[in-house]
Amino acid sequence: MELTLKIVDADGFVLASHTGQDETFLVYRQNYGEGDCVVVEASEPGHVFLALDNAIHPGLVYIRENGYCLAVPFGDKRKSYSPNAFRGDIHRLSARSARPDEIVQRRNLAVNPWDDHANRALFPHARANVETRGEAVFAARNAIDGEKANDNHGFWPYTSWGINRDPKAALTVEFGRPVRIDEIVFYLRADFPHDSWWEQASVTFSNGATSSFPLVKSGAAQGFSIEPCIVEWVELHGLIKAPDSSPYPALTQIEIWGTEAPGAAAVEDEARHTARPPAL
Repeated sequence: MELTLKIVDADGFVLASHTGQDETFLVYRQNYGEGDCVVVEASEPGHVFLALDNAIHPGLVYIRENGYCLAVPFGDKRKSYSPNAFRGDIHRLSARSARPDEIVQRRNLAVNPWDDHANRALFPHARANVETRGEAVFAARNAIDGEKANDNHGFWPYTSWGINRDPKAALTVEFGRPVRIDEIVFYLRADFPHDSWWEQASVTFSNGATSSFPLVKSGAAQGFSIEPCIVEWVELHGLIKAPDSSPYPALTQIEIWGTEAPGAAAVEDEARHTARPPAL
């Protein structure tokens, strides 16, 4: 897999770029400007480890399209990232294609620290029908960003998906390819007594099945085994609020554990080696 990292400004001018076979690094020695974007290009679909800022944990993600673009956050959007992220005049970025043994292991398939509203190429991707006041610290992406601190709210690392008091709120996590899942874990936001909580949540799977899960007032992980199934997305909905005085239940993180669908990793590895030029 050929991988390219770029920094592109608001006018589309490439400020810096580097390309490598299966792994590449880019060191950018400038302050980011408003309108700048970090771009990842891959010669084929596949799993990659991305480290686009040294203040954010690297993520194993699936790139489905040829290019992914992340707008460098400014203003309100900065509040959902570490105060150290995207700052300073030197930045180290890296991208590496995942090895077959890394791809096939059981893991949380619903984590992507690089997700955002505009993302249509890098999976998993989270989207919701409502987000509290449209603020970045309550966006859908926060439910899969890997940040689990949940005893406060409104700023990093206390990011969450806020539902704006809407009982019909729903969150969808898209995987971008078939995966086999067997467990769901919820981290409710637990800034009590400011926060409320849900007593029940339902999840509908892309195969048409729906399961409901009982939840309790707790900031600890609440995990549930499910019948293993192959899906391409799941939707969280049917959120039943506890009968307390607070109107603010929220979700800090959802984890969806499982593996790649049987045979998917082998097909990807075969395609990668087929595309690789022969050794001289």
